[in-house]
Amino acid sequence: MVYAISDLHGYPLAQLQALLRLARFGQDDFLYVLGDVIDRSGDGGVGVLRWLSVQPNAQLLLGNHEAMLLACSFLFEEVTADSLAALTAEHMAVLDTWRENGGDVTIRALQRLDRETIADLLDYLRDAPLYDLVTAGGRDFLLVHAGLEHFRPDRRLSDYSSDELLWAWPALTDRYFDDIRTVFGHTPTGSFDPAFEGRVLHTDTWTCIDCGAGHGNEPVLLRLDDMAEFRLEKGEADGK
Repeated sequence: MVYAISDLHGYPLAQLQALLRLARFGQDDFLYVLGDVIDRSGDGGVGVLRWLSVQPNAQLLLGNHEAMLLACSFLFEEVTADSLAALTAEHMAVLDTWRENGGDVTIRALQRLDRETIADLLDYLRDAPLYDLVTAGGRDFLLVHAGLEHFRPDRRLSDYSSDELLWAWPALTDRYFDDIRTVFGHTPTGSFDPAFEGRVLHTDTWTCIDCGAGHGNEPVLLRLDDMAEFRLEKGEADGK
């Protein structure tokens, strides 16, 4: 079975593991996390990120928040007079953007780690793909963080820029491929319409699974084989 979840934004590792147990996720199953594990709440997602980096049956796709972290990797390098002198206005601008988007909790959590662990996590993020194509339950899926900005059905996926895959803001009326269902996060479903708040949103050609965990909602784990949804109830989510 193939599962997908997105935009955890600091969701506790213990609760993610409880959600996987609820879905009976096992060693023969595979989990895709469609970006934005980090920032905004809790430990900034560093615990989940460390756990994902050693799982043989899980794959993180890069999200725009992980991309912002990578753009600010200079924060975690050895501080010297030369490195400080090399900082530019562009460095400070990308740092400000990251902090404005909830990066402070992640920065603090990473700074508590040793240099080798941080380097390993940065390497893991650098290796994270922007998208993947999978087949589950006899259907084909494109998994990507934010959708496809400037979509054309004849455009090759390799021709999209990282920004077009990481920062897209689809409209409810947008259509993607007819023969491949596109699954993404990034845009909380309640932003399309308040009626979809906290819920998975399906259209004819795409599915958005950002249910707003970064804003206090419970994330939803989607099993692609049959499109079954799994969510912790309040007591389970609180660890009771």
